Amino acid sequence: MCGIVGLHLRSPQLYPRLGELLTGMLCEMQDRGADSAGIAVYGNEVWSPKGHGTISLIDLEAPADTVAAALGARIGAEVSIAVVDNTLVASTAVDSEMLLAAVKELYPNVLIGGFGEDLVVLKGVGTPKDLAAAWGLDKATGWQGVGHTRMATESAVTASGAHPYAVGPGECLVHNGSFSNHASIRRDLEAAGDEFDSANDTEVGARFVARKLAGGKDIETALTNLTETFDGFYTLLVSNRDSFAVVRDAIACKPAVIAETDDWVATASEYRALAHLPGVEYARIWEPEPEVVYVWTRSETEEVVPA
Repeated sequence: MCGIVGLHLRSPQLYPRLGELLTGMLCEMQDRGADSAGIAVYGNEVWSPKGHGTISLIDLEAPADTVAAALGARIGAEVSIAVVDNTLVASTAVDSEMLLAAVKELYPNVLIGGFGEDLVVLKGVGTPKDLAAAWGLDKATGWQGVGHTRMATESAVTASGAHPYAVGPGECLVHNGSFSNHASIRRDLEAAGDEFDSANDTEVGARFVARKLAGGKDIETALTNLTETFDGFYTLLVSNRDSFAVVRDAIACKPAVIAETDDWVATASEYRALAHLPGVEYARIWEPEPEVVYVWTRSETEEVVPA
């Protein structure tokens, strides 16, 4: 049992409240998973300055200024680092994949929480309430946030086992449930060149989706392909800087609720995580249907039903 939360803001007037609202959602799901937690925030210009590539380095035991200097020398550009609890958030005015390559060369064993433009990923071991406080999440601004509270079932309680899994540029995935055939899919992905950071089945789903997107598939097709390939019980939330998507397995075993207003779209494992959102009393609220891919972007809303 784990908890998923996600908030996609349509109204710029709410951007200053993203962290406050996301904190309430995440902490409300603590009793669904209190061993570790993580969040992805899009559009926070303190952590991820506009027009900069950003990367989250988790549990790297090196001084921030040393890391900034080493990365800056490697890529030939100034690198800034924000220290957020156990994470060094490095940003620079170059493409995030160039920054990623430099990190892998200089710090090959570091856990990379996520990378991209307008994105920061923070995750660690501890209760969601304690972690949210350590991150100062309630003060974060932005237009979109995704969070997860974990109750570990099949892999170790570590930061690498915590969600979100953000393995493609600007993309992240959170998961409630389990994939029963993840081991065979993992072998296929490893044979195709993917490298894994954990034994978590969720990472297999994240790397599957990332590979589909890198191959030119859109998110609707990538998630439809996932439902055709993965067995098990799951609710998934996948996001990037411009979109926010939800899908459940064929029998919709794991709980999920979606709420939508003119100002925001939100999803969570349980309604109580949404109850404090502004205007929720006027929201359209429903449970996502099995294997329907629901997608929201910063300019439109759609849902995709498999044929």
